Amino acid sequence: MDIEEKSALIKKKTHEVLVEDDLNWMLETGIPLKHYIGFEISGKIHLGTGLQCMSKVRDLQKAGVKCSIFLADWHSWINDKLGGDIEVIKKIGVSYFKEGLKASLKCVGGDPDKIKFVLGSDLYHNNDKYWQTFIDVSKQTTLGRIQRSITIMGRKEGESVDFAKLVYPPMQVADIFIQEVNIAHAGIDQRKAHVIAREVALKLKTNPLEYNKKKYKPIAIHHHLLLGLQQPPTWPIAKETFPEVMSAMKMSKSQPDSAVFITDSPEEIQKKVRKAFCPEKEIIYNPVLDWAKNLILEEGSVLEIKRPSKFGGDVSFEKYEKLEKIFEKGELHPMDLKQAVADFLVKKLEPIRKHFENPKIKNMKEELEKLAITR
Repeated sequence: MDIEEKSALIKKKTHEVLVEDDLNWMLETGIPLKHYIGFEISGKIHLGTGLQCMSKVRDLQKAGVKCSIFLADWHSWINDKLGGDIEVIKKIGVSYFKEGLKASLKCVGGDPDKIKFVLGSDLYHNNDKYWQTFIDVSKQTTLGRIQRSITIMGRKEGESVDFAKLVYPPMQVADIFIQEVNIAHAGIDQRKAHVIAREVALKLKTNPLEYNKKKYKPIAIHHHLLLGLQQPPTWPIAKETFPEVMSAMKMSKSQPDSAVFITDSPEEIQKKVRKAFCPEKEIIYNPVLDWAKNLILEEGSVLEIKRPSKFGGDVSFEKYEKLEKIFEKGELHPMDLKQAVADFLVKKLEPIRKHFENPKIKNMKEELEKLAITR
């Protein structure tokens, strides 16, 4: 595979690359490419994590990048996930979450056997170099900058938080350097942490990225955040608030009806998608169109619409632009679109549901579901 092909795969379906010039330099100099994406361990895995994130990991694998998944148990503890119980978080992280991500990667055509899983507790244990790197990163930024960066945790800028949450951003940055990662990958909501990583990279004395004794910056790739299925609190959306609303309305496991989870039953998938917010002729803010674009058509699959001949008969779409045009004209009813997306997801997620039928793995899922009820 030549440089252009590798670059195209790395950039495929990304919201942005910080920055392309640095990516090109790494490819041209032949630096071994090492990736990571980190996840808080906080509940059932939804499509944004399972399909959207793992499809990007698949692309990176095809480009010859060494990929890893960071199970961020300490970050989950700091951010009060699963009741803030570190032992519960670790148990879920090395069982359900790991199995779910492996099954998801396989589902989208990646190779789970080539993924390295790293648990935060294991990385930090007896690791003086990590904590030195953490301090080094902290010395190169300001309190004000860190306070503005707590949005990466799903917190609001200016929100009153306990002090532990202020160590979260520099820890996340230190994770990149201690693992010698040169491709940091996440949703666009993690941008602030990655910008800090790039800004401190050439200043670090402890564990900087180096090639031929030259310090260099990691690149960051950010994928699109899938919209949740619920209606925005205010509709229609004012033009000036649109970016803020788009960010706030991302798919969230804390709002189960806004998300489809990778282990949802066919009945649950159908019910959630049928209830989804999908205004007729609306193409600017439409969660169902967003899913059709990012989970189906941009993945190279075909979206098949089944409908009676009196309503136009069956039709299929291979390109999103055609689907959007037809929907905007009112030539495709929202319920027909919803049904097609639901049917696709039911079939797509079948291998993951079968994976979780294994008794041992099924027990992991059931244990997590009990925790979600009691915590």
